[in-house]
Amino acid sequence: MIDHIGIGAGDFDASRRFYEAALAPLGMSVMMEVTPEESGGYHGVGLGSEGKPFFWVGNGGQRGAGMHVAFTAATRAQVDAFYAAAMAAGARDNGAPGLRPDYHPNYYAAFVFDPDGINVEAVCHAPE
Repeated sequence: MIDHIGIGAGDFDASRRFYEAALAPLGMSVMMEVTPEESGGYHGVGLGSEGKPFFWVGNGGQRGAGMHVAFTAATRAQVDAFYAAAMAAGARDNGAPGLRPDYHPNYYAAFVFDPDGINVEAVCHAPE
């Protein structure tokens, strides 16, 4: 089981704004921040829920093409809201909200590219 994951951002401030906006509809927000003064150079924010940061965005990253991160959505409406928020925050479309029956009959997802080209998905597995 994975406890947390971190990605490096080419433009930390842009990626921070993007993820804060895009993940808010999924109930995620910044739970913790590590400043360069505290760490000797690393600047990162841990997003999560219920007091637990499990997705970290940090400075100094390379472009993330080829990477894929999927976040669980409790409802299809949350998938739709994720997509709308991500697009409003500057994402590039990689698949509008909808069923992906090739994966399984209830696989409802949306895909976007973040500022560094990472393929970010929100998915709901529940029927309707």
